[in-house]
Amino acid sequence: YRGYYIRVRAVDHCVQDFLLKTQSLPRTQILSLGAGFDSLYFRLKDMGLLHHTVVYEVDFPDVACQKATLIKGVKELSALVGDTGGEGLGAITFSGDDYKLLGVDLSELSKLERTLEEVGLNNEIPTLFIAEVVLTYMETTRSDALIQWAAEHFPRACFLLYEQVHPEDPFGCVMQQHFRQLSTALRSLALYPDCQAQHRRFLGKGWTECSVMDMNEFFTCCIPEDEQQRVQTLEPFDEYEEWHLKCSHYFVLAASKGMEPSWTPLSPSGTVPCHAGPVGVAGSVPAAVCAGLSAIPGLRRYGHRSVLVKPNVIVTTGGFGEEDGQHCRVRNVHLLSRHAGHWGAVCVTPNVPDQRWGERLYHTVSRVSDTLALVVGGRTSPSSTGLGMLWLKFPETWGASGPGDVTVELVNLQPAAEAAALRWRHSTTEITFKGEQYLFVYGGRSALQPVLGDWHFLHAPELSCTAIAVEGPVPEGRHSHSACSWEGGVLIAGGLGVAEQPLGSIFLLRALEHGFQWQTIETHPPLVPRYSHTAHVHEGKLLLVGGVWFHASSVPGVTVIDLMTGLCLNYVINVEHLEWPLMLHNHSSVFLPDEKELLVIGGGGNCFSFGTHLNPEPVLLNLSSILTS
Repeated sequence: YRGYYIRVRAVDHCVQDFLLKTQSLPRTQILSLGAGFDSLYFRLKDMGLLHHTVVYEVDFPDVACQKATLIKGVKELSALVGDTGGEGLGAITFSGDDYKLLGVDLSELSKLERTLEEVGLNNEIPTLFIAEVVLTYMETTRSDALIQWAAEHFPRACFLLYEQVHPEDPFGCVMQQHFRQLSTALRSLALYPDCQAQHRRFLGKGWTECSVMDMNEFFTCCIPEDEQQRVQTLEPFDEYEEWHLKCSHYFVLAASKGMEPSWTPLSPSGTVPCHAGPVGVAGSVPAAVCAGLSAIPGLRRYGHRSVLVKPNVIVTTGGFGEEDGQHCRVRNVHLLSRHAGHWGAVCVTPNVPDQRWGERLYHTVSRVSDTLALVVGGRTSPSSTGLGMLWLKFPETWGASGPGDVTVELVNLQPAAEAAALRWRHSTTEITFKGEQYLFVYGGRSALQPVLGDWHFLHAPELSCTAIAVEGPVPEGRHSHSACSWEGGVLIAGGLGVAEQPLGSIFLLRALEHGFQWQTIETHPPLVPRYSHTAHVHEGKLLLVGGVWFHASSVPGVTVIDLMTGLCLNYVINVEHLEWPLMLHNHSSVFLPDEKELLVIGGGGNCFSFGTHLNPEPVLLNLSSILTS
């Protein structure tokens, strides 16, 4: 729903701004190119905004004829148009007082120009051109010619363009594949792959002013805060990654010439900071398929969790992925182990006391011992939570692992500890206080609160909720952040805040003699805000892996932060040896310190309406070149 909302909102925002800025003029006109079955005219007419404006719509003749028939068959629409009976003359399929529907191929510019002249289009009055996901389907030479024709033939004109961008990153590859399968390739993307290229395109084709935003920036900067909050609370929602990635792959552009005053509908409202420029890159990290795990379909999943329970043994649980040939919430546990340098995996159906085990995403799994791990929280759907805590019990010897060797037990929580389990997208981290082991549950979200900023100290192993003093500035509430144990405390990095904006802050919950203290970790340059990443600490360096950010010119790779100096370096991931797009969000990762490697398991998710992409195989990232002393 949100993906379609933002498209309509962007077009309406720009169109209504044009009508407002020209309301004192005697006549204006709107020319919608490739209008399809768009209802824009009828919405504007019903709102009383077309007192001195004529709307012209153009599309292929068969589409225009179908739309004309539809309008005539609905009396409410016919009444709004006020049919003058001028249709049926050549390419004119419908003609009303302030609405003209034309059947012309946009690539035939001379015919388009003749037909527009016949139907009364006036080149001398202010004209708004609209091309909403249209030009990208045309041959680029023809769409360029159309843009230039509009600039050359209309002295006072505005152009509104909405379409796709960033074809080569992982989400963009999935997007392109989707449109190729529909035999509707996105032709403009080869020459105009980003917003900067589109900006240069219009300035080079005769337009004197141009501004462009991707849809993350538009939502943040051009939609009032109260409307943002309304949209965010309309329905139970948890597809943040899908939403933000979709928005980073569409843009809205507003170009103009000869307009007095200038037409600037994409000027940010209020004082909200818009998104910064490109991210500096210090180098690259090679990625390769982990051969021993490449044929395990159950590892294609997202929203799962993986934990190293003892050297060379990893447990992966939960999430949504492939099981028994179907996409579903994964119930089975996967035990990954390495022998003589080679990885293998065993799929185990656990002994489960009830069905709640297999119905959770975005939970946490924490190692308590070689044979025991704790599962905290998670959800089945955004409105179905309260899954509690579970013990995972593993066999003493892993070599003979088989079905039934992993058992699951429900944790009978004390009332004070129940709130710690009623959340998802949180973190659970091992800490030490006065020589005792605790699990620190922080942040996340719940069915009632979209963002949580509270925390709980659970004393292991009985999981009693313990009050421990915490001082210092309290971090902003967040979910989908990362958390790592470090020097008896916890490092919290990034996450998604209350306004659904990625956060770039890093906090250390530092152990003191009498309790803990929140401290801010300053980095230089500042950490690029992100969420849905994973994190690890190695020899005083914090490693942030993947995630989602709003800098659409690149995707997050591996960021290395020196916790002593604050130096923050970003590394891209070299995927030349992968045959599929690597999506590093909703994944899990395990750091292997001896080899200085990261094993990335799963990741991906739904790609808006373009289908589901799950990373098909676990991947090893070799960090040896960036972790040298």
